[in-house]
Amino acid sequence: MKIATFNINGIKARIDALPQWLDEAQPDVAILQEIKSVDEGFPRELFEDRGYNVETHGQKSFNGVAILSKLALEDVTRGLPGDDSDDQARYIEATVVGDHSSVRLCGLYLPNGNPAPGPKYDYKLAWMQRLEDRARALLAEETPFLLTGDFNIIPQAEDAATPDAWREDALFRPESRAAWRRLLALGLTEAFRARTQGPGHYSFWDYQAGAWNRNNGIRIDHFLLSPAIADSLRDCQIDKDVRGREKPSDHVPVWVDLDL
Repeated sequence: MKIATFNINGIKARIDALPQWLDEAQPDVAILQEIKSVDEGFPRELFEDRGYNVETHGQKSFNGVAILSKLALEDVTRGLPGDDSDDQARYIEATVVGDHSSVRLCGLYLPNGNPAPGPKYDYKLAWMQRLEDRARALLAEETPFLLTGDFNIIPQAEDAATPDAWREDALFRPESRAAWRRLLALGLTEAFRARTQGPGHYSFWDYQAGAWNRNNGIRIDHFLLSPAIADSLRDCQIDKDVRGREKPSDHVPVWVDLDL
């Protein structure tokens, strides 16, 4: 089963680029972030015509997540547990059943957190604690699951072309990376690093200052796999070339191939 994550930075802006990539890559499941659309405004027919079931958790002009799946989606829930006052559309869950087993898909758009320190950074860290709590609950239930999406976390210095430029940024501050390590310490596997080591692998290039042309990128789009799912990992890759196309998102797709 091929499962991809892709921060599309606006469904309207990517109305041609996203279907083109789907037709080429043919993921069984695509988990999207920053759709920047209310549920009623999402062009679901465009994807349903390609054989995808569509579930969205949208918000006007900001945030928003979605799941496109060629397989049936079961038990869809929206919103990260732990704070009933949080009205930002950043999290969606659903179960998908493969040929041999099922997996709980947890699609997320983790808060950026800048400027840091400050209220936005406090929200980011609190959100990460809620995510850890949710992962703990799924592990306690012995539910096979994966967390995927735009984590807005640079895990290590090698995940940035110019790490010194990010030292005080919310994506790379020590508190952010400590929260990331606490997730890993639950027993989760970071899929890309389980397959590929070393620097130079990025999933985001800013639109400014020629970042793409200079390959001044960062790796912030991740898959974290529960132990049962980690055993099924066959591959994890970044579709870097998508960033060089016409009207690209500032992110590119990342995907895993699982033996499910």
